[in-house]
Amino acid sequence: MRYALFLLTALSVALTVGGVASAGEFESQRLQNWHQWRGPEATGVAPRGNPPIEWSQTKNVKWKIEIPGQGKSSPIVWGDRIFVTMAINTGKVVEGAAKAEAQPERPFGIKFPDTLFKFVVLCLDRQTGKVIWEKMAVEEQPNEGHHGDNSHASASPFTDGKLLYVSFGSRGLYCYDLDGDLKWKLKLDNVSTRLSFGEASSPVAYGDVVILNRDNETNSRILAVDTKTGEIRWQAPREEVSAWATPLIVDYGGTTQVVTNATRKVRSYELSTGKLLWECAGQVANVTPSPVLLGQNVICMSGYKGSIAMSIPLDSTGDISGTDKITWQFDRDTPYVPSPLLYGDLLFFNKSNNGILTGLNAKTGKPVLETTRLEGISNIYASPVGAADRMYFVGRDGTTVVLKRSTTVEILATNRLDDLIDASPAIVGDELYLRGQQHLYCFKAQ
Repeated sequence: MRYALFLLTALSVALTVGGVASAGEFESQRLQNWHQWRGPEATGVAPRGNPPIEWSQTKNVKWKIEIPGQGKSSPIVWGDRIFVTMAINTGKVVEGAAKAEAQPERPFGIKFPDTLFKFVVLCLDRQTGKVIWEKMAVEEQPNEGHHGDNSHASASPFTDGKLLYVSFGSRGLYCYDLDGDLKWKLKLDNVSTRLSFGEASSPVAYGDVVILNRDNETNSRILAVDTKTGEIRWQAPREEVSAWATPLIVDYGGTTQVVTNATRKVRSYELSTGKLLWECAGQVANVTPSPVLLGQNVICMSGYKGSIAMSIPLDSTGDISGTDKITWQFDRDTPYVPSPLLYGDLLFFNKSNNGILTGLNAKTGKPVLETTRLEGISNIYASPVGAADRMYFVGRDGTTVVLKRSTTVEILATNRLDDLIDASPAIVGDELYLRGQQHLYCFKAQ
């Protein structure tokens, strides 16, 4: 039986930047890159990575470049290219738009923009950090604001080695080739998120379909879009409120499933038709962590106003809420914003948005490391990553704690940058990429 994580391609051949490659060659290239949110296997692990253990503002810095505008999306890497998205406030006031001081008071002081933003995709040379190309997807006024810790460009891109898929939420879904030529664009309807926190779920592709989940307060639905034309293959309405988790695509028993983590229910859809295969209630509010796959089970969790992690068999059918079909459940110290790190059979995650670490045996759900504070990290939004039997936890203040992959806390290094970091790291080969508030860093042992 064969499993697929996002893009273990269903095609007999896969196209790459350099031409046609066999499925085996594509698989090898996929494992050497970071082509999507949460890496080659959607677990946070770079199986062929060996990044540096130590760095600083000056130590092991291969290059550092300034990134215009704002964005909390993570960079992705394919071959010698890095792709990153951003939203740039032009300062051009939209006629008739309500100025900030004239708007009603909203929670967290959120204001709706009264100016135009450029929504931009940037392609960088991996060796130098220099810009290869820059494309403006659209220039528009955002229809709502965002939480102060979010941005108008928080969804990470996805590439299959041939095409690049970029979501700017209500600003649309865009497809480029890796040389920056626009292949198609799909205009999406404006939606409203909870308290105007903003949108963030990343697109994922499998074969000839791109999946985009849009859980919000006005019109929640999941879309399947043709990778060649940008036309909607199918869409399914969802009885959901705002959530920010990225879907997981897996092959099981001859059927490709799209698994979504959300507030009311975890759901699985048939990729080819959009048919609902199974569902399971039990998550808490504001679901943000993305699902991970271990063997024949998918693990989902959430941690705002409650805590829950659960392991659900992929052979489920119908509604399994509250039944013994659920393999295991764990009800404490789960993350709010960061996604978990699945490293082998060990599952690591933070408590809420804090530097407090828990580890579980991912097969049984039994704790192997309980509520241990990571010295040096207070708050954390970035999802942890792993490589070479090491784990990297990045705090919001720019502090990264590097741990040995273990059931005990063994700190290998504590690295500090003078930068705010909310975006999750990416690892490719012996390099680690960190996106700060204004800069993108490439670290490599010198």
